[in-house]
Amino acid sequence: MLFQDKETPPEAKGSGWRINLLHSSYMEEKIRMAVESALATLGAEGVPFAVEWPTDPAHGDFATNAAMAAAKGLKKNPKTLAEELVLSIKEGLGADVADVTVAGPGFINITLASSVIAQVIEEASGDEWGMGSENDGQRVMIEYGNPNPFKEMHIGHMMGAIIGESIARLTAASGAHVIRDTFGGDVGPQVAKALWALMKAGTTDIATAQEIGKAYIHGSAAYEESEKAKAEIDELNVRIYKIVDADANTLSPEDRALLALWRKGREVSMEEFGRIFALLGTKHDYAFFDSETTAPGMDLVKEALAKGILEESEGAIVYKGEKKGLHTLVFVTSRGTPTYETKDFGLAVLKETRVKTDQIVIITAIEQVGHFKVTLAALSEIAPLLAAKTAHAAHGLLTLTSGKMSSRKGNVITAAELIRDVIERAAVKNEDPLIAEQVAIGALKYMILRSAPGASVVFDPEKSLSLDGDSGPYLQYALVRAKKLLTYSESEGGREEPKAPYAVERLITRFPSVVARAARERAPHHLAQYLTHLAASWNNFYATEQVLGSPEEAYKQRAAKAFASTMSKGLTLLGIPTPEKM
Repeated sequence: MLFQDKETPPEAKGSGWRINLLHSSYMEEKIRMAVESALATLGAEGVPFAVEWPTDPAHGDFATNAAMAAAKGLKKNPKTLAEELVLSIKEGLGADVADVTVAGPGFINITLASSVIAQVIEEASGDEWGMGSENDGQRVMIEYGNPNPFKEMHIGHMMGAIIGESIARLTAASGAHVIRDTFGGDVGPQVAKALWALMKAGTTDIATAQEIGKAYIHGSAAYEESEKAKAEIDELNVRIYKIVDADANTLSPEDRALLALWRKGREVSMEEFGRIFALLGTKHDYAFFDSETTAPGMDLVKEALAKGILEESEGAIVYKGEKKGLHTLVFVTSRGTPTYETKDFGLAVLKETRVKTDQIVIITAIEQVGHFKVTLAALSEIAPLLAAKTAHAAHGLLTLTSGKMSSRKGNVITAAELIRDVIERAAVKNEDPLIAEQVAIGALKYMILRSAPGASVVFDPEKSLSLDGDSGPYLQYALVRAKKLLTYSESEGGREEPKAPYAVERLITRFPSVVARAARERAPHHLAQYLTHLAASWNNFYATEQVLGSPEEAYKQRAAKAFASTMSKGLTLLGIPTPEKM
């Protein structure tokens, strides 16, 4: 696997990037310019080529396929051409490189000079290590989590919260001002099902989210099994839409009681969601609700209908996406109730009126990709500027090793239950409750964040807590070991420098570019996988190198400090806790 950053560098962009802190990107561009110059001397201007990181740092710090890319046009053997390019590239890079060699069928490997590595290692302990400024001045609103009141938060919403928080932190690391928001369905069929069951049970007050969850399961079952219950719930759904927008003083006593029950249910639900979000290390700046979006959404629907963007069909109002290669979606049902599409219209309006933004990112499960394609297509016709700055990022589905679950059937494992289970497992080897919680949250988050965007995850609780590698606790433990080593004084240690940089140091230099790529692609897995390689390299260094009392102790302590700084910042960007001990 190659970690690479092909973003245009600071000099070319004139963007004020922190060149010293993004040394890996800076050197990549310097290498690219030297290769282009070398190709030009042979008459191969404009040939596209890659500058990448070799999988194994022993093969150098950078590699390019320039010789193979240009060989056909120059009618030369790739390896022969590579050998011709080497001297010119080395001359162009001067003292910044230790070696430039040919490998395999014509790859050119480039090894940075020890002085360059040492400079980056010094920078790696700074407060701004890894931070970029690609999005300086940008205000980015990121919507994620999105659990629905009147249901318990399920593990899918937990997955969205974990991914969304990491994307928010990575976006902030690129220089943007990030605004976090969440959006919940406090009106609609699921609300009617829960309230119907609560009212049937004679409930006048609600104490816990679990009580609401059980009522939702009961109401969902009744809706599927009884035509009478289905009709009552559908009627209640329409009634709820009306009373939440009405003046309470104009409501009947029965409707006022229903409104009070609805308000209490939403309050209890949101308190529980806030508790779980806090465990996951996130707090939203805004919480939007369906009930707020209905009126502005319907206004936009009416405007779109008048302009012919939406149209009536069998009593409903629809958008025919076939004209853009998509499919038809209903915005208002034949019963006159708004659908999710209308609420998304309303939400877009609310965000625009309440918060100044340059970009809006909506993170949901991959099941909603089609929905957002059509909704944004429709929005682009009625509010093109708003649609243009809005992007949808999808994540995969989360299941446990026990299989997929359905909240309607009551066999769902909630987010709260899963978190509690992993904490209990972590407590077996970590007696301190805080450490057990930090390890458990790290285990959960890593297993989700290690996968590419859109990929589904099968969560194995036992594997997630392993210290043998490819887990959150594995990364946390590597950091704990480094911190412990740093508690020892280096005042009596030797101050010689090694003849060549250690492999772990070479990996450390890649950190800023990995962070930049993960932010740009909204793909935390780039950072998670990089940190796993970094931890493995550190563990090898820790096992094979004597630090305390060695002639190079002071230098090795600096390397340990750079590793600890890099791992700590990387874990923080993923939202993974950094325990002091394990």
